Amino acid sequence: MKGGALETIALRGIRAWGRHGANAGEQDVPQPLDLELHLVVDAAAARTSDDLADTVDYAALHACVVQLVEAEHYRLLERLGESILRAVLDDERVLFASVTIAKPALLDGATPSVTVTSARDERFTACGKTGGKKHGKKRDKKATGV
Repeated sequence: MKGGALETIALRGIRAWGRHGANAGEQDVPQPLDLELHLVVDAAAARTSDDLADTVDYAALHACVVQLVEAEHYRLLERLGESILRAVLDDERVLFASVTIAKPALLDGATPSVTVTSARDERFTACGKTGGKKHGKKRDKKATGV
């Protein structure tokens, strides 16, 4: 990490259609999923270059998430979330990521959701805070129902 220039990038309101679920019929037809991503990113280069190549491209991130939701089929949202986080953390500038996946059409009167988080470095917690200067590649996974 260069100079400690961290930013939080959020991508909210992603609507994708996928075949995910453990209940009978949930994988028979695509159902809407609402997603929200939060990334802690090393933005040192982008702050000085003003070049899109030096940061996370929102459009590419959106396309990647939608493609994963549509192409993959999992019983659990936790597993789908892990698949999304693995793709997001392929970008070495992403130090921490969190994805919330909701099923707005599943229950009458409630929207179940799952938030899955992962960090490239043990210095990051579920709130994306950091300390120290060492940069490692250890990933810490946490999945919670929200």
